[in-house]
Amino acid sequence: MQPEPLRYFDRYEKTVKAEKIFGERWLRFAYENPVGRLAVWLFAKRHFFSWYYGKQMNREGSDIHIFKFIADYDIAVSEFAKSPFEFRTFNQFFHRALKPEARPIAQGAGLAVLPADGRHLAFPDVDKAAGFYVKGAKFTLAELLGDDALAAKFGGGSMLISRLCPSDYHRFHFPVSGIPGESRLVGGALYSVSPLALRRNISYLVRNKRMITLIEAPDFGCVAMIEVGATNVGSIVQSYVPGRAVVKGEEKGMFAFGGSCVITLFAAGRILFDADLVEQSAACVETYARMGDRLGIGIR
Repeated sequence: MQPEPLRYFDRYEKTVKAEKIFGERWLRFAYENPVGRLAVWLFAKRHFFSWYYGKQMNREGSDIHIFKFIADYDIAVSEFAKSPFEFRTFNQFFHRALKPEARPIAQGAGLAVLPADGRHLAFPDVDKAAGFYVKGAKFTLAELLGDDALAAKFGGGSMLISRLCPSDYHRFHFPVSGIPGESRLVGGALYSVSPLALRRNISYLVRNKRMITLIEAPDFGCVAMIEVGATNVGSIVQSYVPGRAVVKGEEKGMFAFGGSCVITLFAAGRILFDADLVEQSAACVETYARMGDRLGIGIR
């Protein structure tokens, strides 16, 4: 029997599509098979596994995989800031920069934008959400943030989960204008963040290594960005300057090789998410959309 495909809603084509999953056979074995889950616990969740894989993607000669990857996942080379022939390693290609015009930033006072390319879930009230990737499967803000006082600050707030596939553009950007503070590292494992894994155990998101940044935004109050590591993500690199004012859409950092995730939190009553994101998320269906596209309107 054929396994059920992962499906998502394409915001631009207004249709439901089946996701082409990088490493699908391995992921299904690892998270849907008891023997595979043992292998995850013994090896795949551990940092040395991802460190070794990331090292291979940084080696000279790893660039031979680039053009097959581009063809397999139909990646738009015309968006690249430089020619794919200029990349000397696969990781250079993986966290490539794009031409500014490839990701226009939605304009408008008090308008927040999506922080990354990917598949998004939006919940206006995280406390009342019926589930994230599957009904009833949730985590607490205290588990996510590793700080009870900070979790209380965002209680009843709004949450966006942005999941990046390996084929996506892997730089992340500020969703709002404001002043970001220092990033705080919360140590953890490196489980997969594919829905194949998260539907079995949503706690992988809050057990993984992650970095938390607070942004003081005039139109939104305090906003938290959490970059979550995952299996085969070699590193989370922050490129912004703490304490320096940023504008929405400005680059914040990038992920090295692997699927990964960005979670954005708004305090209660400070944002009205766009209706299409909320509608699909209520049914635990992700919406595909690109960085810089509309996320929602701030509420003062």
